[in-house]
Amino acid sequence: MKPMTNAAEAETALDELSGLVANLTALLAQETALVRAGEIRNAAAMQPAKQDLTGRLFTAGERIKANAKFILGAAPTRCAALKSVQDAFRAVIRKNMIVLATAHGVSEGIVRRLSSEVTRKAAPQIYGASGRTTAPSPKHARPLAVSKTL
Repeated sequence: MKPMTNAAEAETALDELSGLVANLTALLAQETALVRAGEIRNAAAMQPAKQDLTGRLFTAGERIKANAKFILGAAPTRCAALKSVQDAFRAVIRKNMIVLATAHGVSEGIVRRLSSEVTRKAAPQIYGASGRTTAPSPKHARPLAVSKTL
């Protein structure tokens, strides 16, 4: 990576980074909306585009980091604008992570309930000393296979 030598080059690099962050922000917001709506397949289909954008963002960020001192002196107003774009990006990431964690928790609860129901049905129904049915023994537990493909 060659060092930057003029202000125009620094501004171009900052504009490129800002554009990539804005594009990834929009993509994450769209993914968040899809997961909230329960459209997990459509959200998962966005993975290649996210991967491409994050790769390009990493490369652009490394270039900015390598020339940070020069860029700060050459384009201070663009650096401030980039900071506001990054703040918006952080907010969208935070919301996205909350939605994904919620979806994960819900799906995990469904699988746990399904597993306990399968185990309960596989165990013999017996009555304890109190006259009530007893909890199924762990030795009657059946394995539960789940396909991870959407």
